[in-house]
Amino acid sequence: MARPTAQPTSSSPQKNKPRDPVASGDRDAAVNRSASHNYFLLDRYEAGVALRGTEVKSIREGKANLKDAYGLMKDGEAFLLNAHIGPYSHGNISNHDSLRTRKLLLKSGELRKLWTATQMKGQTLIPTRLYFRRGKVKVEIAVAKGKQDWDKRETSRKREADRESRAAIAASKRR
Repeated sequence: MARPTAQPTSSSPQKNKPRDPVASGDRDAAVNRSASHNYFLLDRYEAGVALRGTEVKSIREGKANLKDAYGLMKDGEAFLLNAHIGPYSHGNISNHDSLRTRKLLLKSGELRKLWTATQMKGQTLIPTRLYFRRGKVKVEIAVAKGKQDWDKRETSRKREADRESRAAIAASKRR
């Protein structure tokens, strides 16, 4: 005799909640918007981040901030400094320190390239965004060169001119 299949009843409906866009990798967990304003971003690299237990959960909650963060090369390894990851809301006494130094996980060839790039005068490592890829936290770091005030003004002038030209083209197409 065949076994009856279990049918979901109305008392216990199975809800398919959409997955959190940050956790699924559809949206960035944190973006450093001031990086492109203050620096010329030259080369970009994707690196893993060595995190403690509650840090990943805090990032999923959106408690990460890269505004004042920067990268550092020391003893052939890369580190992320000043990246703020807030304490986990359901954490206990063993919660993580929010501003601790975190190790970046890169391949040895990438580490060599970053080492030579940061040895040049005026170049540094700046994290541009923090995101999830296949369940792992990744950070995009860029080799950056600082902008002077006149560089920032020139960039904003260029952006404004591009915006005006796009608006003029769109207006001529509407006629």
